[in-house]
Amino acid sequence: MSAASYSRILLKLSGEALMGEDSYGINESVVSRIVSEIAEITNLGVQVGVVIGGGNIFRGMAGAAGGMDRATADYMGMLATVMNAIALADAMRRANLPARVQSALRIDQVVEPYIRGRAIRHLEMGRVIIFAAGTGNPFFTTDTAAALRGVEIGAQIVLKATKVDGIYTADPKKDPSAQRFTRISFDEAIGRSLAVLDATAFALCRDQKMPINVFSIFKPGALRRVVMGGDEGTLVHS
Repeated sequence: MSAASYSRILLKLSGEALMGEDSYGINESVVSRIVSEIAEITNLGVQVGVVIGGGNIFRGMAGAAGGMDRATADYMGMLATVMNAIALADAMRRANLPARVQSALRIDQVVEPYIRGRAIRHLEMGRVIIFAAGTGNPFFTTDTAAALRGVEIGAQIVLKATKVDGIYTADPKKDPSAQRFTRISFDEAIGRSLAVLDATAFALCRDQKMPINVFSIFKPGALRRVVMGGDEGTLVHS
C-alpha cells in the first residue's frame, strides 16, 4: 500500500455539507459517508483534525443581516457548530472511529475545551479531533478557525471540502468552458481575485506557507486521493 503524502491534515467541513440535499439540519446518510471517508484515511495513518461550520443550523451573517446584533448572531453560529461537532463525533463513535470534540467556547459538561497540547496528544493517539465554536470570537469565520487550528496543530495542509471539485477560471455552472486549476500560487489566486478562503484565513495560510487544497466532499474517494497526492481538487501553494 502506498504511503499518504501527508501525515497530519486539517479538514474544513461546512455545515451545509452535513445536510446533503436537505434544506436544513443533518442528513444521517451524508454524515455516515463522510465519516467512512475520514476513517479510510485514518487507516492510512493520517492524523485528522476537523473544523466544522454551522450554516445548516444557523449562520451568523444571516442573523446579522436580519437585524440581530452581529456578535450575538456569531455566538449563536458558534453554538450551531458545537451541535454539528457532537453529531459528527457520535457518528464516528458508531463507526468505531475514536474522536474527541474540543470547543473554543467553554461547555465543559458537553465537550472538552480547546487545549492545543491535548489536541495534539489526541492526534498522536489516533483520535480524530473535531474543533467546534470557530475561534471562540465573533467576526471570525470558520475558515479562519481552520487556518488557525491547522497552523497550531502542525498540520501539513488545510483541506477545504466544498460542493465544487476545485478552483476554476470561472463559475463552472455558468461557464461550460471554465477550466479547473490543478495548482495555483497564493499570489496568482490573489491576482485573479479567487475566493479560496475568506481574506483573513487566506492571509494566515499564505504567511505561514500552509498549502490549501480545495476539493469536493461529494465526490466519492476524493478525500483519499487528495491525501495520497493525486490529481484531485486544486492545490494552492506558496
